[in-house]
Amino acid sequence: MLRFILRRLLQMIPLLLGLSLLIFAWVRVLPGGPAQALANEDATVADIAAIERSLGLDRPIYVQYFEFLGKAARLDFGNSLQSNRPVTDEMIARFPASLELSICALLLAILVGVPLGYFAARRYGSRLDKISVFGSLLGITIPVFFLAYLLKYVFAVKLGWLPTTGRLDARIVAEHPTGFYVLDGIVTGNWPAAWSALNHLILPAIALGTIPMALIARITRASVLDVVNEDYVRTAQAKGLYASTITFRHILRNALIPLVTILGLQLGALISGTVLTETVFSFSGVGRFVANAILVRDYPTIQGFVIVIGLLYVCVNLLVDLAYGLVDPRVRVH
Repeated sequence: MLRFILRRLLQMIPLLLGLSLLIFAWVRVLPGGPAQALANEDATVADIAAIERSLGLDRPIYVQYFEFLGKAARLDFGNSLQSNRPVTDEMIARFPASLELSICALLLAILVGVPLGYFAARRYGSRLDKISVFGSLLGITIPVFFLAYLLKYVFAVKLGWLPTTGRLDARIVAEHPTGFYVLDGIVTGNWPAAWSALNHLILPAIALGTIPMALIARITRASVLDVVNEDYVRTAQAKGLYASTITFRHILRNALIPLVTILGLQLGALISGTVLTETVFSFSGVGRFVANAILVRDYPTIQGFVIVIGLLYVCVNLLVDLAYGLVDPRVRVH
């Protein structure tokens, strides 16, 4: 196990190096630049050149890259051009919001997608199966931003059931020791704050979790269909085991391998996908901050976000590989 972990950690190095090179090159071929974004509308060429010198953008490109790489290894991405504060500090301050939203979206996707896929497979060819297939296709194809605006218009604007923007009612005074507003309300005993934070999470979580929900339902349905006709399932049924035992011990457990892979990948995708959702709902997380960074060509923030998301993907993949042995004892990691 230790040898496997060390080998995977070593494999992360060239992957992250390639990612850093791609994002460094990609950002610099975008139209405009950080100097023009910081300069006034009436700034001269000399003024822009002075800003580039202050940012180190006048040096050779390879010097800029190696300096960026050295700082990135220490998670130092420089100062944000929006706030003039370190990018790492800005991301740490906003990351709990994005993580809270992503976890809620993933929980919603699991709680709905897994039972829907399972019952659709067990009733293969029925009306439920056809509805689940159609619904999963619709969930995958509908754009996140369109669904977000639709949910916001129906449930917030027309019906008035849920709030439209933000993370908490402005009239509520609450402490935030962890940055996870629902958890903070529970820990501090501020139940109105916890309830308000939960209400503010519902619509963004549904919008963000729709695509993973559809994927999980499709993968669960396909996996259960593959497992349900195996010999060991028929043997368990012939022995007269309880239906719940057959479902959880013999069917779902053996169908979880592809589902674990999807769950691991979707967690990283959800965090990176918060850009659109947080922008629509004015949710003060990393995604909204990065969306503003793209508009003002905030290079340090964009680079830092992509590198962190890439690192997150790699770490999640490692955890998924380790989880295989726990889900299925036949899988051994060496």
